[in-house]
Amino acid sequence: MAQPFQAVQVSDHVYWVGVVDWSVRDFHGYLTSRGTTYNAFLILGEETLLVDTVKRPFKEEFFSRIGSVIDPAKIDYIISNHSEMDHSGSLPETLEKVKPKKVYASKNGVKALREHFNYCGPLEEVKNGCQLTLGGLRLSFFETRLLHWPDSMVTYLKEDGVLFSQDAFGMHLASSERYADQMEDGVLYHEAAKYYANILLPFSPLIQKFLKQLPELELDIQLLAPDHGPLWREDVTRPKKWYEGWASQTPTKKAVVVYDTMWESTEKMARAVSEGLLAGGASVKVDKLRVAHRSDVATDILDAGALVVGSPTLNNGLFPTLADCLCYLKGLKPKNLQTAAFGSYGWSGEAVSELERLLEEMGLETAAEALKVQYVPDGEALQNCFEWGKAIAEKLG
Repeated sequence: MAQPFQAVQVSDHVYWVGVVDWSVRDFHGYLTSRGTTYNAFLILGEETLLVDTVKRPFKEEFFSRIGSVIDPAKIDYIISNHSEMDHSGSLPETLEKVKPKKVYASKNGVKALREHFNYCGPLEEVKNGCQLTLGGLRLSFFETRLLHWPDSMVTYLKEDGVLFSQDAFGMHLASSERYADQMEDGVLYHEAAKYYANILLPFSPLIQKFLKQLPELELDIQLLAPDHGPLWREDVTRPKKWYEGWASQTPTKKAVVVYDTMWESTEKMARAVSEGLLAGGASVKVDKLRVAHRSDVATDILDAGALVVGSPTLNNGLFPTLADCLCYLKGLKPKNLQTAAFGSYGWSGEAVSELERLLEEMGLETAAEALKVQYVPDGEALQNCFEWGKAIAEKLG
């Protein structure tokens, strides 16, 4: 029977059988402006293997793609690189259709799959560095714990040089094209950076360790196949080089000014501070939280040296958008940023102290004493804001 959704052959033995989610706009509070893909792969050798599944609402499309190549019931083995529900959501229905000889996962993956789905079928742990020959093809498994779940691992298919890298080297980007070399470089870099900043940043030390170990594995990678976004078949080292830079969190002479405003007083301060930062030699990105999303702020600070935050006082505390953004950033654990707080107030002015406290809790260095203005900043106050911003920039080296 003809299938409406077709698999895409991506190497001699491998077919892409994933789905494109054009409409998703929120992923754990991260704004996915360009949608995403949930990549899954079929490996055809003497026997058939399935690497990961897809988010549950897309299961019929997923089965249709598999069915364009082979009857799903003829799949012999399933490999679960990562048990998060965007990759394992269709697994219960897949297990019911396929009844595989075995399901392979890491030690923590075995635990997660049993607890997620109460699965009591043939589930086998593969240890770090384990090598198996399945269907006449040689596969190797490498644990990547906490990149970004405890169960995470990657799988390498030796015959085709394919590294199934699960969430590593991926991005949330929906596209009708399957390969990175078919897309705009600027879009690729931005979405890869946004993904790293909002998903993987807290695990940067572990990523550095993984990137250091990767050459030692002596894998001849011809195709880099992550679980989200396009596949890399040309210059497969490019996303790895990006990760090396992002994981180091090396500060630059870039300042990100994040603020919100009630009656434009804090906004006037923000604009004057930004001019001072520019005058001090810094490049500047300004994010007004009424229009900028917290995940875009996280992306902007990925290559920054300073985070300058401003809030008016509302009900003796922070403006809500600032509280939301800083709570989100704290969980991402950014490093090597200098910080400073500013704001306007009417009669109490607690917001700036709250900003200072939250920035201190993030473990970030303070670049300057906080700056407060009561009511509407006049010319002198705005000049002070300018000089304050300039002094911060000059500390960025």
